[in-house]
Amino acid sequence: MGLRMRKSIKLGKGVRVNFGKKGASLSFGTKGLRYSIHSSGRRTSSIGIPGTGISYVTSSGGKKRKYTSSAYDKRQQIQMQKVQQVKDERQKNALLVEEYNNLIEVLRGIHKECDETVDWHHIYSLKEPFSPQEIGPKQAKARNEFENYKPRFLEKLIKPLREKKELVLKEAIEKAAREDREDYEEWKKLHELAERIITGDIDAYLEVIDEMNPLDDLLEFGSDFEFGTDHPDVLEVEFKVKSETVVPNYSLSLTQTGKLSKKALSKTAYYEIVQDYVCSCAIRIARDMFALLPVSTVIVHAVDNALNTETGYHDEITILSVVFNREVLNGLNFEAIDPSDAMKNFRHNMKFMKTKGFSPVERISKY
Repeated sequence: MGLRMRKSIKLGKGVRVNFGKKGASLSFGTKGLRYSIHSSGRRTSSIGIPGTGISYVTSSGGKKRKYTSSAYDKRQQIQMQKVQQVKDERQKNALLVEEYNNLIEVLRGIHKECDETVDWHHIYSLKEPFSPQEIGPKQAKARNEFENYKPRFLEKLIKPLREKKELVLKEAIEKAAREDREDYEEWKKLHELAERIITGDIDAYLEVIDEMNPLDDLLEFGSDFEFGTDHPDVLEVEFKVKSETVVPNYSLSLTQTGKLSKKALSKTAYYEIVQDYVCSCAIRIARDMFALLPVSTVIVHAVDNALNTETGYHDEITILSVVFNREVLNGLNFEAIDPSDAMKNFRHNMKFMKTKGFSPVERISKY
């Protein structure tokens, strides 16, 4: 309740539109008595003082109207469901656009990720956990618990309880002995592997790559890798791009009404993403190999399928061949570089046109 001032314009006899700060309302009635329905749903009864613009008001809240007819009630429920469906559709479309934009960002930023560096010299320097002629630390601890076991009150009174506890302690000693042997064998295996890596055993390089499975996130895109070397200071990697299945040839965006808009990318935009993806992968491969193995040079050959116009079939062609130097690569700011422009820091073969993409190149064989 309360007094209020209001401004209004007349639409017809006994009908006014009232303008307030929170919305418009439609009023019905005659002088002195008026009933208003606000756009928010609030209903107002007022007794006015003619000629003054002053009225005494009572309001009922803007709660949803209750219908007695099941048909009307059902109609209201359907309208609410339709509104919710529109909201859900907008959210779904917004998520699809966000997912698309994230994919493009990932494809262009693969080089920003890298595995942890493996310090093989540190691994080699680790001392054996214990002498194999002596009992291990875990077994010693378990044996000490057995020797210092003191039966509790009930265990003293009930022999089977005491015997059960002693059996558990004895089994713990055997289990600890097995774990000690496993720990020693693991140390021995890593120690010997580290020695082979440090001394430039090429077979050890390939064993480590197979065991540690680097570049596993790139495998999710369907990429294939082949590793090889004839020199302990150099590693060569062939990387199958599969750009047609990895890089989308369309863009996704939301319209003003929240609908999903899918448009084909221009050739320039598409090939630009492909180039960044290929170069970003090449950098990432080199980074991971330098982190994993003590080599100073990594050569990456990127291979993709291309149409051979003479045969009409797709052939594998080398589209990028680049020689990465460890010192130069580690000096780059990976968060800020453009992966395609970064190739200028290294000896490489790459033929790329904005409207045609990659062309075949010769592999670098002398480095």
